[in-house]
Amino acid sequence: MLAAWISPCGRRKNPPKRPTKPSTLNRAMDGLEFRKRGREMVDYIVDYLDNIDARRVTPSIEPGYLQELVPENPPEKPESFDAIMDDVEKKIMIGMTHWQHPRFHAYFPAGNSFPSILGSMLGDAIGCVGFSWAAAPACTELETIMLDWMGKMIGLPDDFLSNKKGSIGGGVIQSCASECILDCLLAARAQMIQRLKVKYGDEVEETSLLSKLMAYCSKEAHSCVEKAAMIGFVKLRILEPDESCSLRGETLRQAMEEDMENGLYPFFVSTTLGTTGCCAFDNLKEIGPICDEYGAWLHVDASYGGNCFICPEYQYLMKGVEYASSFNMNPNKWMLVNFDCSLMWVRDRFKLTQALVVDPLYLQHSYSESAIDYRHWGIPLRRRFRSLKLWFVIRTYGVSGLQEYIREHCRLAKLFEQYVKSDRRFEVCNNVRVGLVCFRLCHSDEVNQKLLSAINASGKLHMVPASVNDKYVIRFCVCAPNATDEDIEYAWRTIAKMATDVLEKMEIMGDDMVRIKTEEGEEGDNFERENSAQKVEDKPKHNIKYKRSFFVRMVSDPKIYNPKIVKIKDMEADGIDEENNQPGRKKKTGKRTWVSWPLAFILRSGSNTRRSQDVATMAEKEVSMRFRNWNTRLTISPHGPSSASSEGSSPTKAKRAEDVDDDLLATGEAMDRLTVNNNIQAHPTTACKAESIEKPE
Repeated sequence: MLAAWISPCGRRKNPPKRPTKPSTLNRAMDGLEFRKRGREMVDYIVDYLDNIDARRVTPSIEPGYLQELVPENPPEKPESFDAIMDDVEKKIMIGMTHWQHPRFHAYFPAGNSFPSILGSMLGDAIGCVGFSWAAAPACTELETIMLDWMGKMIGLPDDFLSNKKGSIGGGVIQSCASECILDCLLAARAQMIQRLKVKYGDEVEETSLLSKLMAYCSKEAHSCVEKAAMIGFVKLRILEPDESCSLRGETLRQAMEEDMENGLYPFFVSTTLGTTGCCAFDNLKEIGPICDEYGAWLHVDASYGGNCFICPEYQYLMKGVEYASSFNMNPNKWMLVNFDCSLMWVRDRFKLTQALVVDPLYLQHSYSESAIDYRHWGIPLRRRFRSLKLWFVIRTYGVSGLQEYIREHCRLAKLFEQYVKSDRRFEVCNNVRVGLVCFRLCHSDEVNQKLLSAINASGKLHMVPASVNDKYVIRFCVCAPNATDEDIEYAWRTIAKMATDVLEKMEIMGDDMVRIKTEEGEEGDNFERENSAQKVEDKPKHNIKYKRSFFVRMVSDPKIYNPKIVKIKDMEADGIDEENNQPGRKKKTGKRTWVSWPLAFILRSGSNTRRSQDVATMAEKEVSMRFRNWNTRLTISPHGPSSASSEGSSPTKAKRAEDVDDDLLATGEAMDRLTVNNNIQAHPTTACKAESIEKPE
């Protein structure tokens, strides 16, 4: 029927009659106008990408710049498309950080290619909402096929593929790695609660069981893991990696055993292949068997690093993936696919969907039992046709073309590493295996911060810092799709010249202008941070130099614009006294760990329920914890009522956690009612000493 009135070139032979009065939609832009403007937009996109190197890589603006350029109220009458595009160049582009720029070396790449753009355009034009097979059959089935294609390309075990006989696994496209990790944590939580209900009985409230769950990740893991734990209302233990920033099996085992002796249940472990800070790879060969032994869900986050696995020579970095329960990677980072396109696989799709299924009658269809409905695989219901752009890219470049692209970026990273090693003033701070190099001047952190600020302020390059083994390092990532040897050489010449300028200026101004870390340690460091933040606050806003450098200083020193970034003092890990075999005594393990707690667990732990037993156990010794939703670190220590206690801290007169209204707990107003003389009664025989460690926002 459609072919009867559409010619091979796409134009209608005998189009149906149009209404005599044009619709509001066509008055704004009809098909003929769209053809014209579409060609113009394609020309604009090509010109932008071909000539992007003529633009400054970072903008010279400050927050709020666009408020002064865009009218306060929307237009009452239609405006011409020419006027809109004129404003794009004059108002939008001046405020853009250009991620496709050959001088952009910050963060990780943002995938981009013409085939991907065309796939996105077609998906937007189709405009389907693919929440089920019935709602969009081709959208659902192409997504399933693309995930199997990609699974084979990166060498995932057959258990993760949908089309393998006997497999109950499969893949799905999510918006980002944060969503993948949250979905998997929720699935692991639901699975563990089911197991605990068998042990404790169905009459036990799930909220009580939640307090017994413990998740784990490395200090190098992405912050989205902690956010997922916050949303899932579970505790997260953050583990110290080895000197190569890799999480090791023995560290995980020791933490799990300590937690189990305290009555907790390990249920989720998030590992990373290609960490954000320095692109380190956790040791799955060691971690996997431990997760198997303790029944914990093992998730592998390979957002950036997973892309290199399409090259067989890099697949050794994922040894042990056969132990994983779930795996995610982002082609929108390093495989020429535009955002958003985060791929997630699970070994058992039923364990995932059991935690997320809500099936109202109006979404059911006759093929529900035989087809995949991706609305059960994540939090959003509405889903776009994202598999089209992945399909377009893979078919346009082929596997060999994508492998060549990955290998070229890795080669360019090794070239930059050679430049760094050729200059004795610098050192390389990570094991360069893929497209990221971490380096620094062989000077103090303050000197390196000055260097990065100078580089970013020049507008010639854009990079961001990281902390590797407690050192301030500069991250250099090969990001531009068409990066060349000349781009790497230019970057190194710029960095070397800037380093010379910074060192010479310091030498002229005297050593007293640079703060070298001495015995003052962290106290001096914290004082310096507070002074930096205060200087920014005291700076006059009308100073044009300040305005233009704000963006540069913001990305060079995150502590300036986010005072919450502070270093927590070293803590002793809670362990077992091996000589007396007694729990509750401290021993130094050489590894620091932090427990990220939902604060409400402490606030509601006064009642004698199973929910508070782990808190009471921990209260028998002094334990330091940090809380993700309160700017304070608490130290729980034994504290019985005595005549010397203040009236406010007496168990009979203090406000108890169980007396606090749940609505107040949800809004955080309960903190004002519970705080008495800087002490919080979390248990009749336990005091929680509150110590402020962060500047409140």
